[in-house]
Amino acid sequence: METGILILAAGNSSRLGQPKQLLQFNGKSLLSHVVSQALEITQAVVIVTGSKNDEIEKEIHDLKALVMENQNWQDGMGSSINGGLKKLLDNFPTIETVIISVCDQPFIKASVFSELISKQKDSQKGIVASAYSNTLGTPVIFAKKYFPELIALSGNEGAKKLLDKFKEDVAQISFEKGAIDIDTIEDYEQLIKQK
Repeated sequence: METGILILAAGNSSRLGQPKQLLQFNGKSLLSHVVSQALEITQAVVIVTGSKNDEIEKEIHDLKALVMENQNWQDGMGSSINGGLKKLLDNFPTIETVIISVCDQPFIKASVFSELISKQKDSQKGIVASAYSNTLGTPVIFAKKYFPELIALSGNEGAKKLLDKFKEDVAQISFEKGAIDIDTIEDYEQLIKQK
């Protein structure tokens, strides 16, 4: 069963004051790290860019992933999921599941993506999310039956809305380090200290 991976990297990192996609950690930018982990799982990878598109495209131009520039990135995450999934399906029409990931979880690994895929097969649930800090979040995998719902998202509606709406069809994996994401310069300084 083929899986596509959608990496959301369109935001303007307003609280950070610089593109978080390009922050360096362990010798790589946060974005190129998550893209290279995704490419270990599948060739069906789409990165959704928006703010600072040119700088970000430069950073990942040598990685074999597709880039979709979301010109309406200010409309919120819904428009990125919607446009990115359409691009994935146009280029990889046979995918049966999609993983939605973000670019600011520095501890994401290919093994987290693999675990989502196997949990989805084993549990036969339509959605499997990552569990951390008493919440469910990204990365999250959706079965094909949810593609129309994802494409219908708009504005600030993220995929979380579907986790709430279809609670009975959600399984989870543990990804404690998923709680670490980079929104402010303090977050980034904490991350560098942890190395």
